[in-house]
Amino acid sequence: MMEFSVLDQVPLSRGDSPEEAIKKSIELIKWTEELGYKRYFVAEHHNTTGLISNSPDILMTRLLSATETIEVGSGGILLPQYSPFNIAEKALLMESMFPGRVNIGVGNSPGGTELTRLALTDGADSKLSDYTTMLADLIGFMHNSLPVDHRFRRVKAGPRINHQPPVYTLGLTENGARRAAKLGIGFIFGAFINPKHMEQALKIYYNEFQPSVVMPKPQAIICIFIICCDTREEAKEHAKILDHWLLNVTYGRDTTVPTAAEVADKNYSEKELKVIQENRKRCIVGNKEDVKEALLKLPHADEIMVICNIHDFEAKKRSYELLKTL
Repeated sequence: MMEFSVLDQVPLSRGDSPEEAIKKSIELIKWTEELGYKRYFVAEHHNTTGLISNSPDILMTRLLSATETIEVGSGGILLPQYSPFNIAEKALLMESMFPGRVNIGVGNSPGGTELTRLALTDGADSKLSDYTTMLADLIGFMHNSLPVDHRFRRVKAGPRINHQPPVYTLGLTENGARRAAKLGIGFIFGAFINPKHMEQALKIYYNEFQPSVVMPKPQAIICIFIICCDTREEAKEHAKILDHWLLNVTYGRDTTVPTAAEVADKNYSEKELKVIQENRKRCIVGNKEDVKEALLKLPHADEIMVICNIHDFEAKKRSYELLKTL
């Protein structure tokens, strides 16, 4: 049986308030926990109309408080916009409150436009090129394993506990896979962003993985959009909404999830249709048989992380339910 988990951007659907979007995420994590999903990650997005999750650590504590067994993680905290010490302390504090259920996923993203990044960092210079060093420092702070000559060696992240949460990095390239393998941490390939280098990146990660204090063996996850419905016809209707939403994301437009009525009679330009077709490479859509067939064609990974941004919340819940029967 395939192992599944969830990525939640806490999307705002047309007609909902932000408060309602958060309530739906709480309902969704309870539902997926009941279904037997292994973990539930929440994203970090800024300066956007339709993605509510801008503080994964805060949202994680709410979701952990509402559940009992499912692991909850960040997917991912934008490490270059913060400090490794700050993230390490938040990770350890959450782990001390919810032992064995916290995952820390981080990413090397500016968080939006350059102006947004500057606002996040109060005008500081970009640290995107320092990501590998910052990841190593995060691990060092969490495990009290900084090199003896490190400038912050005497600074200890607290609380001082003996069970640290696992660390994952989101990646899209062979270089990202190689970084995760060298550091001995988990690797989440973001096929929902761009699947182009998926097969080669995963191969590199498994072949080059070095056991570490974080993980004794490799843990690779493929994250991809999936819409699984009882019928192909129903799946196609929901896919129209995802198509339009992804088109808006691509062009930096309104990222609120549209209704079926909004997209029913949309006319797209030739250029937009090409973008929609290209975006479909980031998605798996169909009935159970279609979805299973597509999943079996993916490269080997330990887990599939599912993102499902459609308007109909009951259909979203049903999609996650059907996946667990594959």
